[in-house]
Amino acid sequence: MPAAATYEELKDAIARTYPGMSKQLQRIARFALEKPHDLALGTVAVVAEATEVQPSAMIRFANALGYRGFSDMQQVFRGHLVQRSASYRERIDQLRRSQLNGQRAPAGVLHQIVGDAIGELGHLEEGIREADLKAAVKLVAAADRIHVLAQRRAFPVAAYLAYALGQLELKTHLLDGAGGMLQDNLGAIGAQDVLLVASFRNYSPEVVEAAEACAARGVAVISITDGPLSPLVALSRVSFQLADDSSKAFRSLVAPLCLAQALVVSTGHHLADKPPPRSARKTKASRTS
Repeated sequence: MPAAATYEELKDAIARTYPGMSKQLQRIARFALEKPHDLALGTVAVVAEATEVQPSAMIRFANALGYRGFSDMQQVFRGHLVQRSASYRERIDQLRRSQLNGQRAPAGVLHQIVGDAIGELGHLEEGIREADLKAAVKLVAAADRIHVLAQRRAFPVAAYLAYALGQLELKTHLLDGAGGMLQDNLGAIGAQDVLLVASFRNYSPEVVEAAEACAARGVAVISITDGPLSPLVALSRVSFQLADDSSKAFRSLVAPLCLAQALVVSTGHHLADKPPPRSARKTKASRTS
């Protein structure tokens, strides 16, 4: 397999080879996708310690992706880091490293959370392709009905989407599974509907199974998830992949909620720019004649 020359190609290569990797190499793969800036700047020993593997596993990981060695692969990550140099995240990280005390005080906690959120939003703006956003907007705007599903930590994303899309007078249904009715509700999803799901590692089995069932029936699935290793990616017509560090005890929802809001507002603009149906124009003309 030829080695990837760009970061985007490398992400795709990791996703393709991930299922056949050993558990050690899969651990490195998740680290590489969740913390690309750490892999770009770390030595073999440092990254191996962070991923709890032997340094030789780092070499095997690079070889599995077609590189002669770890440093050749690392150059791709460094090139990506240079492209987004002087971002808010680096500045905030530098500021945090300069602080020796006070992280556990409320003000320190707030500072850290705000810094992390700024970094997430920087990654969000860099990582979301306009073509994907446009494709998702068209699917949502044209759907007979929009079904929204997320569980556990991601549930607020689904709740917001169901509320906000409903405010656009789109037929929207929040699949909350109340009363054990999730499977029955999934069965009622039509071929011209859209299923909009959100799930992050560790992925909710019910959300993945719902996406599988709908995709198998030809229903368009739009997913908000955390990277190319997510099982939702292959099931989706459009998949938004957000950088989400699964090693954190408390992971933020700032980026997925910001993306959800962008999707709603963009859909609103699309609907406003769309000409009214012919029947509506005829009705308006008859009233003015």
